Amino acid sequence: QVQLVESGGGSVQPGGSLRLSCAASGYTYISNFMGWFRQSPGKEREGVADIAYNGSATIREAVKGRFTISRDNRKNTVYLQMNGLKLEDTAKYYCAAWWDGRGFTMSTLVDYWGKGTLVTISS
Repeated sequence: QVQLVESGGGSVQPGGSLRLSCAASGYTYISNFMGWFRQSPGKEREGVADIAYNGSATIREAVKGRFTISRDNRKNTVYLQMNGLKLEDTAKYYCAAWWDGRGFTMSTLVDYWGKGTLVTISS
């Protein structure tokens, strides 16, 4: 059974940084895509960043230049480095893994979800 376990969430002031990690286990064949979604109260879940097995990444426009995604295939782990955090980045961040390349924009195609980790930006 595949499990995705996130860590690294927390509370920081605007302009601060956090690094999220997600470790995957239980795989027979690792998913082609891993990434991060986020959801804040009253809003739909949205893709933040994803990265393919070959390292090709997609970053949401709103976080470009501030967030970086990386992946260690040997450790089945994906990371999200978040710098210059803004109040509007406050959300629960979910790690995800999927095979279909459209999963980043169609979350119904995501195969596996983590339970989420809370990121709170407040002054």
